[in-house]
This record gives sequence, C-alpha cells and structure tokens, in this order.
Amino acid sequence: MKQVERGGELPPPDVFDRMCPSRGVLEHVTSRWGVLVLGALNERGYRFSELRRKVSGVSEKMLAQTLQTLERDGFVLREAHPVIPPRVDYSLTPLGREAAALVAALAHWSEERVPTVLTARAAYDARPR
Repeated sequence: MKQVERGGELPPPDVFDRMCPSRGVLEHVTSRWGVLVLGALNERGYRFSELRRKVSGVSEKMLAQTLQTLERDGFVLREAHPVIPPRVDYSLTPLGREAAALVAALAHWSEERVPTVLTARAAYDARPR
C-alpha cells in the first residue's frame, strides 16, 4: 500500500506488503503485550493499576505504551474521571471487542495445546545434533 491511487482509492490491503498499514495493525494487536491487554479488557474494564496486576510481568512503561497504541488504533477507550486522586478506566471499543475475541481464541488454543507443544519440544531437543 504505497500510495493512494488515482480517484482517491487505496489499493487492496495486503499484510504481506511491508508498506501496507494492515501490517502495523496486526503487529499492534498481536504484540506480546497487545494480546494480553486485549484479552484482559475482553473480560471487563480495568483501571491502570488493576490492569498492570492482571497482565503479570508488564512494566508500567510498556503498559502505558501498549494502551496508547491500542487507543490510537481505535481498540481501547480511555476514560479519565475528574476526581482526586485521578482515576482512569480502560475498556474496549466495539472494534476492540472484535480484535479481542480473535486473539482470545488464539490464547485459549495456546493454553490447551501446551502439553502437545512441550512434547514436541522434548522430542526436538532429544534429536541427535
């Protein structure tokens, strides 16, 4: 997707084209933290600190960057409440719910397939080099 073609129409999306914007969207949704944040928010809305506890291992900086990226892409809604202390809630937009359902299916599949993957790894590691 290099340029807008004549008539103002975009070329058809092609995630395999390095210039296609769909590749960036895919990277944001399927990034290490993007998948986990979407999955958590698929359950319910969270405040920042709650979400950080839910997504174990994410740093404050990475969570903030991930939320900002997902908000910019239209997946996450950020609601700041004018209270003291400040309170910010994060939830999914309709587009975010679509993406979260897809990555949740992949996450659940990976959880179910851990024994199979561990068996495959053991077999691979046992092969003569």
